[in-house]
Amino acid sequence: MSAALAEPADDGRLPGGFEVRVRSDVRRVEDGRTLLGGSPLRSLRLSPRARLALDGDRLVVADATSEELARRLLGANLADPVLSGVRVAPSELTVVVPVRDRPEQLERALAPLAGLRLLVVDDASHDPAAVAAVAARHGARVLPLPVNLGPAGARNAGLREVRTAYVGFVDSDVQAESAMLLRLARHLADPRVALVGPLVRSRARSVPPRWFERYDECSSSLALGSRSCAVAPGAAVAWLPSACLVGRTDLLGDGFTEAMRVGEDVDLVWRLVGAGRVVRYEAGETAWHDARTTVGEWAGRKYLYGTGGASLAARHGAAGAVAVLSPAMAVAGAAVLLRRRWSLPVVALGLAWAFQQLVRVLPDVPERPALAASVAARGLGWAVRQESALLLRHWWPLGLLALGSRSGRRALVSAVAVDLVVHRDVVRRTGLLRTLVARRVDDLAYGAGLWAGAVREREWRGLAVRVVGRRRPPAPPAGR
Repeated sequence: MSAALAEPADDGRLPGGFEVRVRSDVRRVEDGRTLLGGSPLRSLRLSPRARLALDGDRLVVADATSEELARRLLGANLADPVLSGVRVAPSELTVVVPVRDRPEQLERALAPLAGLRLLVVDDASHDPAAVAAVAARHGARVLPLPVNLGPAGARNAGLREVRTAYVGFVDSDVQAESAMLLRLARHLADPRVALVGPLVRSRARSVPPRWFERYDECSSSLALGSRSCAVAPGAAVAWLPSACLVGRTDLLGDGFTEAMRVGEDVDLVWRLVGAGRVVRYEAGETAWHDARTTVGEWAGRKYLYGTGGASLAARHGAAGAVAVLSPAMAVAGAAVLLRRRWSLPVVALGLAWAFQQLVRVLPDVPERPALAASVAARGLGWAVRQESALLLRHWWPLGLLALGSRSGRRALVSAVAVDLVVHRDVVRRTGLLRTLVARRVDDLAYGAGLWAGAVREREWRGLAVRVVGRRRPPAPPAGR
């Protein structure tokens, strides 16, 4: 059973003076009457009053019209909030740090949080005295739990003790600075924002970092990209890791689903969005997560993440699908991977179909053919990328069967090449061979967990592909 969410305490309207700015990747067509972009891709036609409210790329909320426009721009990922004038006092934020033993990591976690109210939730540590001593050195209150509840339960126990307007969650193996958390909390000036999270990057403690640590520093499962955005299933960022979060206390209700030992962060985000709340990802702020110190711990964490897929699918249905594909793009993407003589005409037909569908729905402007061609090509790219991930990651037990045929082997080689291109920045920073090995271990561990979870819970929707007939290319699916 999922935790309950609270009703908002006000009407959720943006305050006067709240400012948003149209994103730099949004295209203006029809002489500025239509905005095209966002995630998922959409077009927004502006009324004459709405166009007057926009000062170039800047919009300041001054009345009902500008408030409605700002809300639509933010929700469509066509604009980002401008928060430079917003301030949050340290007295408004309490940070909850769940921990079970690990006093050295707790020391590193609490040190940069000076100046904030700190609540350490001791989740039935074997050595509670060591945890209490670290907490005392940093002026943190300790809430001891008599039995181990797991991360979700420990966070919820802390949440019930919070009396400030805002609450932060920082795991004991994460370093997040006080000032950064207060900057994140500025997003809560929008009364509908319930939760916001930063970019979470891994940092190795070994000197020099071992091969898997170096890879994790470049390609952490918790790092969700360099572009801030609204978070939602089907958007470019579909979830937030619970390693570091800041939320509005009165909108989180009972918090995380305690029965979930993994995937509880994804579940909370999806429930909040489903209830009409706003969740935001702030890529301009960074928290640092300790990299796992052994190959077994690192691969084991990937396996654990995979096991959560079945539980998420059971609770959220199609949102838990491992890929989202239209039939035409699925066929065209498969043709690319197979690299047969007939692949080129099949790809051409798929692109032509997508182009035709897009021309019907895009604004009737001179740029429409070029826009349709660009979006169709991007859709094909996403299809190839998703199908490569299916072969190498989500469905690799089935992918092994492909080794028995020449076409299957060709598709697997193509998928590996696509994966290396997608992760070319990792290749550049860690080397081709190291990336190749680390990517395969990562995929094998995660995929094994995905299948193990599906078998254990008899829930197969977490392995399914959601086939859509919508006319715009699908956004990337959720996943770690």
